[in-house]
Amino acid sequence: MKKSVVAGLAAMVMAFGGITLAAPGAAAAEPSQITGQILVKFRDTGAAEGVLRGHGLTEGPGIGSTGAHLIRVPEGKELKLIEALSRNPAVEYAEPDEVVTPATDDQYFQRQYALHNVGQSFTNTAGTLTIAAGKPDADVDAVEAWSTTPGTDIKVAVLDSGVANDNPDINTKVVARANFTNGETGDDNYGHGTHVAGIVAASHDTVGVAGTCPGCTILDGKVLNDSGIGSSSSLANGINWAVSNGAKVINMSLGVRASRTLETAVNNAWARGVVLVAAAGNGGNQTKIYPGAYPNVIAVAATDNFDAKASFSTYGASWVDIAAPGVNVYSTFPNHKFVLEGQYNRSRGYDVGNGTSMSSPVVAATAALVWSRNTGATSAVVRDKVELTADAISGTGTYWKYGRVNADKAVR
Repeated sequence: MKKSVVAGLAAMVMAFGGITLAAPGAAAAEPSQITGQILVKFRDTGAAEGVLRGHGLTEGPGIGSTGAHLIRVPEGKELKLIEALSRNPAVEYAEPDEVVTPATDDQYFQRQYALHNVGQSFTNTAGTLTIAAGKPDADVDAVEAWSTTPGTDIKVAVLDSGVANDNPDINTKVVARANFTNGETGDDNYGHGTHVAGIVAASHDTVGVAGTCPGCTILDGKVLNDSGIGSSSSLANGINWAVSNGAKVINMSLGVRASRTLETAVNNAWARGVVLVAAAGNGGNQTKIYPGAYPNVIAVAATDNFDAKASFSTYGASWVDIAAPGVNVYSTFPNHKFVLEGQYNRSRGYDVGNGTSMSSPVVAATAALVWSRNTGATSAVVRDKVELTADAISGTGTYWKYGRVNADKAVR
């Protein structure tokens, strides 16, 4: 998909093919902020009730460990109330609740060039994959890494649209679920989260595909609803839940505008010893998206089966840390009807996806492999092992800082 020019404020919809911005006047344009609610953090919590009452508002629930609260407000009054509250000395900040959107052996193992590819090229046409020889060895050496460790018992939180309960290649790896949306609990009707989770930890057996960290388990934090839309508050709550439930790595294949509440959640997770990984975006430009652009998050760009930057991938070595395969990445999908099935003609059960959404979980899973090999390491040490062992392919230092991730080198 190509990026259209938009007048004014437009929502980023990070899909499998790239960021799409709604054209001026498009009826289907998504809002950039959640209506009817804002995020407020008080310097003086004792004054909170009085300050809010002065604007006809009441206190709302806390957002994880950020200190901010979700405040319900009349629709259409969000920005006016943010401005008014921001002028009060008892308020540290007030901000919108931003819209979050997605960035997207074994029976089909031969199709997984991202994990193991000895000079082969894979292309997808009408649901089939064509294999060509003599191309660059553009995989992340996952199979070689498994000889050292398969990532046993490391929990990876996938904060996304949920994990389908009817694909046994990944559903059996889910050890806890939480829903921070208005979508169906315990399932994925959008499809994105199931695909991402499969890239992380699908079972390595005789069925389906293998995850990059097949010994890992999944914490399924549903922060995107059944239409693929979430909020910065739901994402912050998801981060807090993941930390509380023992995640060693958090994957966020999604994007949102900068949010102080979200950044606080990220920093709190990092301080608690968690490695956070996020998609860099699919805009084909250098525009920062969050949480990937926060310093305590590993931002991941996408490469193709030629070890080149994917045409759609956002880039920029000043803030994008590392790269991983993100073109025609084969993984799990729901076995029931899901939104991306119709939008991108994807098959139920298994099919390819394209985007930095697919690259991010490869890096997150690599971090999990490192954790299993170095159980006493700090999050900073694990991050260093992932980044500093990356292969310095073409574009390193320009498109991303460290190179294309190499799981085998990272665990060794």
